[in-house]
This record gives sequence, structure tokens and C-alpha cells, in this order.
Amino acid sequence: MKISVILPAYNEAQSLQNLLPRIKAVCPEAEIIVVDDGSCDGTAAVAAACGAVVVSNPYNMGNGAAVKRGIRQAACENVVLMDSDGQHPPEAIPLLVEALAAYDMVVGSRVNVRQELWRKSANGIYNALASYVTGVKIEDLTSGFRAFKKSKAMKFLYLLPNTFSYPSTLTLAFIKASYPVKFLPADIQARQSGKSKISLVSDGLRFLAIILRIAVFFSPLKIFLPAAAAFFAAGLFYYAYTFFYFYRFTNMSALLFTTSVLVFLLGLISEQIASLRMDKSEN
Repeated sequence: MKISVILPAYNEAQSLQNLLPRIKAVCPEAEIIVVDDGSCDGTAAVAAACGAVVVSNPYNMGNGAAVKRGIRQAACENVVLMDSDGQHPPEAIPLLVEALAAYDMVVGSRVNVRQELWRKSANGIYNALASYVTGVKIEDLTSGFRAFKKSKAMKFLYLLPNTFSYPSTLTLAFIKASYPVKFLPADIQARQSGKSKISLVSDGLRFLAIILRIAVFFSPLKIFLPAAAAFFAAGLFYYAYTFFYFYRFTNMSALLFTTSVLVFLLGLISEQIASLRMDKSEN
């Protein structure tokens, strides 16, 4: 099966020297595309020397932006995304691609990977929230190791952010569009060199904000309905309290009840807009 392997890279010359030959050994016929995202360590030269197609960004545009440029560049329908830091095993590529015969996206779900406690906890929260939004059990929302059909991904390319959170958006978009997605266990390795470019505070908060934004984008009622219920419950509780002690209905209770109705109506409108947007992506 003809495939295009896309590797976004920012100052990953050292790891690419070992990684690209391994990919060629496993997939000798694959089109390998390295998107050099404004590196200053000779990443582009190393990739070219190893026989990869090099797409160079004039400056550091972001991991997601590099991925989008790589997807547009890909010549094959079957596309594999993987990190260029050596964490994703090239030996697992054939397993992902083989599963594309029955699925539109196959995600390499991380197993036996050593992570900091904060990152492991954050991933658990993201997976739980995404599973709630989609109604599908999502085992690894943020994994960058995946294979998919290019024609399907191109429909959602405009949704992908330019940051590290593109896997989350792509996964939810496929699931909400009813494109079958499979999570395949993959033995992810530790980084071969350098440090992770993901920050605990800034990227952690950004991830959570994007997950919430994606949730509102795809399934607004899953967010608005609990919020409306919370305001209604607060209004009911406060009304019970004021009636029991003061025998009256207060303005605060009226405000909470009104807010719950408004939030619910906003959720209904957002749900209709989301449905129209998803229908448009199919055209």
C-alpha cells in the first residue's frame, strides 16, 4: 500500500539521523516528508541527505501548521503522521496502515510509556472529556502517531490549530463525522535527544481550553446542558432556602432560573450551528 509519512520537525537533526533510515527500512516505498518548522540546527539538510522530501517553513509556525503543510504536500491517499523525536516506532507503521483497510483513521495509542504525573493526569482528563463529548471511548486523544485517509482529513484541515493540539481536533472531527476510528496499542519510546517542547502551564492550559472549544464546536449541548442544569439546581436550592426561612421568592432565584433557560437556549442554537457546519464539511 502506497503511503506518505509526514514528520513535523523543529531542531530534530540528531534524532532524524537515526529515525529516517529506520522508516526507510520498514517502508522502502513510502514517500517521507519532513516539514522543517524553522529549525536552526541543520534539520532540513539531514532530512534531504536521508532522501526525504523537505518542506521548509520560513519561521517557526507551530507543530500543527507543519502538519497541515505536510498533509497538503502528501501524494498518497494513505498518510502516516509521526513525531520526529524518535518516540514513535517505525516498526508499527505497517500495523497502522494495514488497519486502514477497515478504518478511516488509526491512532497509535500509547502503552507502557513513562510520563510525568502531571502529563499522565492531564491526558486522562482529556480522554475522559473527549469520550463524554463524542459518546465513544477514546483511549489516546493527543497521540501524534496515526494513519488516516488524506481525502477525509482534508475536509477538516481548516479546523486544525497551529499548535500541538491538532491530534485532538482531528480525532474528534473524524468521530463526529462518523468516520470509523480505531485505537491501536503502540509501544512508544522515550525521546532520543533534547527536551519536550510542551510546557506544563502554558500548553496545559491551552490544551484544556482547546478541548473545551472543540467540545462546544462539535457537541455544544454536552457542555451547555450540564451548565444549564447547574444554574437551575442552584436556583432551586436557593429558592428552597429563602422560602423555608423567609417565605419569599428572591431576585437571585429568578436570576438563576433565567440564566439556566438562556444557557439551554444558547446550547440549542449552538447545536444547530454545529450540525450545519458538519453538513457543510461533507460537501
